[in-house]
Amino acid sequence: MRADRLVSLVLLLRRRGQLTSTTLARELGVSTRTVLRDIEALSAAGVPVHAERGRQGGFALLPGFRTELTGLNHDEALALLTAGSGHGDQVFGLGSALASAMRKVVDALPETHRATASDAARRFLVDPETDLLSRRLGGDEVLGTTMIEVRRAVLAGHRLRIHYAATDQAPQWRTVDPIGLVTVRGRVYLLATRAGADRTYRLSRVLAAEELPEAAQRPHQVDLDRIWRERSARFLSGSDHITVLIRLNPARREELLDTALAVRAEEPDADGRLRLEVTFQDTRHAEWALWQLGTDAEALAPQSLRISLRDRAAAMAKRYEDPARGPADPTSGLTSETGPRT
Repeated sequence: MRADRLVSLVLLLRRRGQLTSTTLARELGVSTRTVLRDIEALSAAGVPVHAERGRQGGFALLPGFRTELTGLNHDEALALLTAGSGHGDQVFGLGSALASAMRKVVDALPETHRATASDAARRFLVDPETDLLSRRLGGDEVLGTTMIEVRRAVLAGHRLRIHYAATDQAPQWRTVDPIGLVTVRGRVYLLATRAGADRTYRLSRVLAAEELPEAAQRPHQVDLDRIWRERSARFLSGSDHITVLIRLNPARREELLDTALAVRAEEPDADGRLRLEVTFQDTRHAEWALWQLGTDAEALAPQSLRISLRDRAAAMAKRYEDPARGPADPTSGLTSETGPRT
C-alpha cells in the first residue's frame, strides 16, 4: 500500500508542480506527518524531491525527472479518463484506487498528448446527478466499512456475515456465500447463496458486514451477466407484479421507465404514440405511476386498473367542479388525536 502511495505522490508532483504537505495529504488521504515521511523515503531512494521554504513554499521535483511507466495512446487514455469522470469513485468503494489510477494514466501519456487528453475528458459528462427535468438521480448510500468487508469476501472467496434489514422486517444476521457484486443505476447488489438458495441483497440495506475465514461454497468460474439476467427474470415474475398495456406520449417514455420495473414489449401506435407492455411492482404502484403521467398515458389493460384510474379521476373532478362545496378546509382531515396541539 505504501509503494502505491509513493508512486501517487511522485505523479502528483509531476503533474501539478510544487505542492504543500497539506495539499498532498488531502489528495492522498493521509496525515501531513505521513507525507513528510514519504518525502524522506523518496529522497533516500534517489527521487529528486526538494523543499521550498517560506509561505509560498512546498515540495517539488527537479525539472526533467520522469517516472518509468508504460505509455498509452491518446484514445486509450481518453477512454479511461472519461470512464473515471462519472461516479466511478462511488462504485464498490474503490474511490482512492480510481484517483491513483487516473493520475497514472495522465502521467503515462506522451507530453504532447497529456493536456489534450485531459481537456477532452472534461468535455464528456458521464452519469450526472440530475436529468433534463432536474430530477435527482443519486444512488444508494453504502457504508464504507461495509463495502470493504463485502468486497474482500467476494474477491477472497470467503463466507460473509451480514446484518441485513429487509423491507418491512427487523434487521437480522445472515451468513452467506458471496458470488459477486453488481451495480445498476447507482445501486449496488450482492449476489450470493444462503444454505444453497439464490439470494440478492441490496448493499444499502446491509448495516454491518464481517468477512469470515472459511471458504465460500461457490463455483470457481462465474458469469455474472447470466446470473443477473436469470435473477431479474425471476424477480419480474413475482406473484404480486402486474403487467399493464399502455398507450403513451413518446415524450414521457423515460419518465415512465424511471418508475416501472421492466418493459416487456414496445411498438409505435398508429397515431404516433407508443404502445408498451410494462411491469409494475403491484396494482398500487401501477396506478400511482400512470397518475403522474396524466393524459399522456392511457392504461388499456387490465380493466381493473382502468376502472381504478377512472374512479380516481372522477373523484378529483368532483372535488374541483362542485361550486357549492367551496374551498377545502385544510384541517378537515385532522382528528383530535392527530391534529396539532395547542
